[in-house]
Amino acid sequence: MKLKTLLAAAVVAVAVPVAAAADPGDAADKANGARVCQGLKTSLGEALFKTTYGTNADKSNAMGKCVAAWTKAEHQKRHASETACKAEQADPNFATTHDGKTFAQFYGMGKKGVNALQRCIQAKQAAARAAARLATVKAAKACRAERALGAAAFTAKYGTNADKSNAFGRCVSKLAAAKTP
Repeated sequence: MKLKTLLAAAVVAVAVPVAAAADPGDAADKANGARVCQGLKTSLGEALFKTTYGTNADKSNAMGKCVAAWTKAEHQKRHASETACKAEQADPNFATTHDGKTFAQFYGMGKKGVNALQRCIQAKQAAARAAARLATVKAAKACRAERALGAAAFTAKYGTNADKSNAFGRCVSKLAAAKTP
């Protein structure tokens, strides 16, 4: 009997992380992703935005591809922020590194520190979003400049599909990932 219980516990322990990884983004992740994409479209200009995210012949799917990518990124940022904030909340030395304030006092509202955990998560997620967005804008502009120096060499360096048409998006992804903390 103990073996069955132990085996069931082991199966659950393995399934929980898999379920968390398979957890789809929620409506807030999608809304945040859409806002980031709209901002990127404005920052980059429509042509550069379409070149960065579009995958079909006329690049008309750029917004959808952008939102899908950023929804996934927002989901990952939310989980990373939750983990970081829960670690901060559990840290017995939090006050010593935050001007003598407890976690609830530092992040929360009012005397009781209402919504401290949620506010911490939102603050960390917003900071990560801003950094990633800035890195993407800088990467797209750097890739545009590099492509202008030689289109053939650029597509050979970054393109991974049969016709190398994904070179620009791959360049942006690579450079943005290198610039995002």
